[in-house]
Amino acid sequence: MPDQILSPSVERTLTCSTCGASLAGRQYIHLAKQPICEQCFLDSRKLSAGLGADTYEGFVESLAEALDLREKETGLHSKRVAAHTLLLPRHCYRDPLILREIYWGSLLHDIGKIGVPDDILLKPDALSDDEWQVMRQHPANGHKILQSLPFLSMAGEIVLCHEERFDGSGYPAGLRGNAIPLTARLFAVIDTLDAMTFDRAYRKALPFDVAKAEIQRMSGSQFDPYAVELFLKEEASLRQSGSLVFEHD
Repeated sequence: MPDQILSPSVERTLTCSTCGASLAGRQYIHLAKQPICEQCFLDSRKLSAGLGADTYEGFVESLAEALDLREKETGLHSKRVAAHTLLLPRHCYRDPLILREIYWGSLLHDIGKIGVPDDILLKPDALSDDEWQVMRQHPANGHKILQSLPFLSMAGEIVLCHEERFDGSGYPAGLRGNAIPLTARLFAVIDTLDAMTFDRAYRKALPFDVAKAEIQRMSGSQFDPYAVELFLKEEASLRQSGSLVFEHD
């Protein structure tokens, strides 16, 4: 039987069948007729990639959540893209230490936005050329923050290169093709999927099939065709994320 999707109009407060939390305003998914909160759902994705407990992981996740709050992201945006990014590199890597660095780099991909003023970061209108120059500095600034931590070297690659595009039209360095680290190429697909399928200040979420078509259209230009191939292999799992809805007060 297919997973059921909770209606956003549900009035009662749900209790997560995994952790027992019962909080309005939290996102839930309904799997096997049981409500599961977003936190537990994403933790299950980590476990399926072989990531167990880690001393620093809670701190990194909390930092990412704080960044999301500043940018008014939907739910646990950074943890969501990090957990779902793991679906793709597990086809390429078996070492759990590498997968953990990919997870951390995905979590912290926008850490450089700490240095972007609110009037630019939260601006509802199009940015001016000067404002774009400031915004385009965030990958390099994020990399500077992490580069003094050797255990985050691969994570730093994702932070530095997540805005690069396969055809060389991205930033900050205009890297092209395989010059962009594979981990960043994989992350870029999931980050775009999340941006399209969850609410943003400037528009409502788009249906998964619309996002899928756009990602396929941009294969070879914005995205690595191999990354798009892996995205399609994991389509069924990625569609589940689109079933997350808020439980209202």
